[in-house]
Amino acid sequence: MNDLNGVARNNGGAQMQAKTGEESVSMAWLAFLGLGAIAGVLAGLLGVGGGLVLVAALAWMLPLLGVPQDAAMHAALASSLASIVLTAAASARAHARRGSVMWPTVRWMVPGLLVGGWAGAAFAIHLPGDWLRWLVAGYCFLAAAQLLLGRRTPADAHTRPAPCGPGMSAAGVGIGAVSAVVGIGGGSMTVPLLVARGVAPVRAVGTSSACGVAIGLASAAGYALQAPAGALPAHAIGYVYLPAAIGVAIASVFAAPYGTRLAHRLSGETLKRVFAGFLVLVGSSLLLGG
Repeated sequence: MNDLNGVARNNGGAQMQAKTGEESVSMAWLAFLGLGAIAGVLAGLLGVGGGLVLVAALAWMLPLLGVPQDAAMHAALASSLASIVLTAAASARAHARRGSVMWPTVRWMVPGLLVGGWAGAAFAIHLPGDWLRWLVAGYCFLAAAQLLLGRRTPADAHTRPAPCGPGMSAAGVGIGAVSAVVGIGGGSMTVPLLVARGVAPVRAVGTSSACGVAIGLASAAGYALQAPAGALPAHAIGYVYLPAAIGVAIASVFAAPYGTRLAHRLSGETLKRVFAGFLVLVGSSLLLGG
């Protein structure tokens, strides 16, 4: 009888553990979808896929799902970048419908973005997580200052020719590399660069979204293919944790058009202030959360 009671208790415990595990997975998917919705709105509004927010949230969540603590930061970066491919594509599509993507600029920047994204991922694999946090916080503040203290948008910004040439390709290498290291779609660098070249903020946002597709592809591929064998225990390709990347991407695709509508309703100067404020908040949270 005691043996039977013990078996019953063991079975009951196993069933409870299985149920708890299923609930944890369900909650994780809901969290990934919620993060994706936030990322999509930010992608359409600011030209970024919410990568900075995603990295911070995923670095906290992934260890709870069995990802080793020492690999959590790299998995967060890789998964954020993988999700950004669809997020940026949805945002770019919405902006392109409104004529705010400067395709000549995109064509000049893409080769550099691909090279930089791949190289940046190779470098980040060997970089400590604390270094990444301080790097992200520092350039968040610098980019915000550039937007707030820079010159006002020229009156003819909507009709100026798109910035082109080898200089944009060279800039793409740097933007792609840094984006891979900090897990973002590059908007916090591409938008200030284009605004400084006299581009209207809403066109800079649309163009940045298109560039984010190339950054996401190259960087995610770098984290997936250059990671050490067995980097993550399950549900992953290299450092890309598939449930997180897929869940975020699905929700972001549907949310991005809403951010695009907001971007086209705000004035150029208002959009610059919103973007700068977003960067200050993210930088501050990284410093305080370290």
